[in-house]
Amino acid sequence: MPGRRVLTVPNLISVLRLACAPVLVWLLLGVDNQVAAFVLLAVLGATDWVDGWIARHFDQGSDLGKILDPTADRVLLLTAGVALIIEGSLPLAVGLAVLFRELLVAGATLALAAAGARRIEVRWVGKAGTLALMFALPGFLLVHIVDPGAARTVILSLTWLATIVGLLLSYYAVAQYVPAARDALREGRLARAEQVPA
Repeated sequence: MPGRRVLTVPNLISVLRLACAPVLVWLLLGVDNQVAAFVLLAVLGATDWVDGWIARHFDQGSDLGKILDPTADRVLLLTAGVALIIEGSLPLAVGLAVLFRELLVAGATLALAAAGARRIEVRWVGKAGTLALMFALPGFLLVHIVDPGAARTVILSLTWLATIVGLLLSYYAVAQYVPAARDALREGRLARAEQVPA
């Protein structure tokens, strides 16, 4: 069945994105190479859109991919947020807002799974918020790399725009997931009850 496929291009991209998380930390905190870290983070942000596009246009969606893709997003945002705060490029308030949201979603996902809720489909608004943040984070790095001038001012403005849009969409998605979580929990419990022999 198509949904049970494992070896797909989108899944491979998600696995590679996960594998790049420790590389990003090493580039930022190990060898202090901001340019390489910026390139890697920008590529990871772009591939967040690419894997979904491939899945939709080449019929390579899978049940595993529906778990892998958001997991890669969570891990990368958490990793990049912490590393950039420590490295000093990311404003603390922005970093904490990103980390709190990602930890909240990750914790809620695990709690719902443990409670037997059905899996909640990722909403487009959440993906849009994640994508905006994936471009905002390397933007803060780029601001530190580019020499002061008009270009740096433009980059900083675009970075803050992506940050604000990303955070607004991300937290709006959290609000949308609250009623969806209640429904998923109820449906999951009903499904389990129907499977119990009389």
